[in-house]
Amino acid sequence: MTIHDMHGLALSGATETGRAAYEQALAELQCYRADPVATIDRAIEADPGFAMAHAMRAWLHLLGTEPAGYAIAEASHRAAAASAVTTREKGHVAAIGALLSGGWHQAGRILEDVTLADPHDGLALIAGHQIDFFGGDARMLRDRIARAMPAWDAGRPGYHALLGMRAFGLEETGHFADAERFGRMGVELEPRDGWSQHAVAHVLEMQNRSAEGILWMGDGGSWAKDSFFAVHNWWHLALYHLELGQFEAVFDLLDSRIIGSGLVTVIDLIDASAMLWRLTLRGVDVAGRWEGVADRWQQSGQPGLYAFNDVHMIMALIGSGRAAAAQQVLAAIAEAAHGTGDNARFSADIGLPVAHALLGFGGGDYADCACRLRAVRGMSRRFGGSDAQRDVLDLTLIEAAIRSGNGALARGLATERAAMRHESPLTQLFLRRAQAV
Repeated sequence: MTIHDMHGLALSGATETGRAAYEQALAELQCYRADPVATIDRAIEADPGFAMAHAMRAWLHLLGTEPAGYAIAEASHRAAAASAVTTREKGHVAAIGALLSGGWHQAGRILEDVTLADPHDGLALIAGHQIDFFGGDARMLRDRIARAMPAWDAGRPGYHALLGMRAFGLEETGHFADAERFGRMGVELEPRDGWSQHAVAHVLEMQNRSAEGILWMGDGGSWAKDSFFAVHNWWHLALYHLELGQFEAVFDLLDSRIIGSGLVTVIDLIDASAMLWRLTLRGVDVAGRWEGVADRWQQSGQPGLYAFNDVHMIMALIGSGRAAAAQQVLAAIAEAAHGTGDNARFSADIGLPVAHALLGFGGGDYADCACRLRAVRGMSRRFGGSDAQRDVLDLTLIEAAIRSGNGALARGLATERAAMRHESPLTQLFLRRAQAV
């Protein structure tokens, strides 16, 4: 007899014991909390031929863009392929295989068909949503979830996750009011949902509502407890304080929550690098904090796998004065740009020019930095990340224009930013400095 999940979807190779562990792991993933890897391993231990358990294990090791995760994902992919029976399960196997081969967009399209046929496949929705994020496809980030929403309601387990994903997709496409509404609904339904919390944090950042953002994030409350996404949400809180020039609060969060987390994952390293770079742009001395971040990058990073990660690794190496190591990362990006798979385009179009720009900034060639960033700023979404994360490129460009003495460009960029963030203390600082060039 075939076991079915709570939504009626077949689970080939599962027993009731494995099904319970699978659904627990999915619930943990949908909240970005606890340890879904350990939980899905329990499902596989109970049911070695459980196709969707192997698929989830593969996704969990792929979607963090962790270099060490690829070998585990490959093994899980083989096990899932050997056990898959249904069209849905075979769709997951095909999507995982595409991503392992570097086909971010192909994997997303395969999962698109999976969830068009089975909109209650929560794993396919969250995996597709993350692929849209990493591939810079804002429209699908929004619309993949919009297509599934009518099949869900508050009575279905996991509905909060649909609300959070819908909110983030709306935010990344500029629909801020609806994004905030859906995100707050997600948190109200499940206070531990780190992604719904994060979606509202993005809205408040984009609308420059920093004081509200500080209140929204608070002291962590439910979203930080037992969360593997907490560092990134603490980063958002630090962004609000940085915008307001509250450097003591920023350093407290850096030292206790971000760098102080131990920098376990690549996303932790990205957050630490991005915050230290922003502080450097503000002229704040962070020299002593770069070393540990750069050490962790060199221990666990593998340049050339994903361009968005690579440029943050370069930030840390520049900040710590490791010029030779930074050049090695640049060479890896250049090699990736001539390779195969979607990261070749991510690297060629955005990663390589941004890396050159950052190295120019670090070496004091601000005019070259500004020239390179101007060329890619309009299409930087192509290499993934969020609008809030990619804002570091605009901040670097403005600072480079000011330091290079290009008063006209600096004033234009500062004025442009003021149109969206007029009440921002940082924007007003840029305006004053640009006028003085």
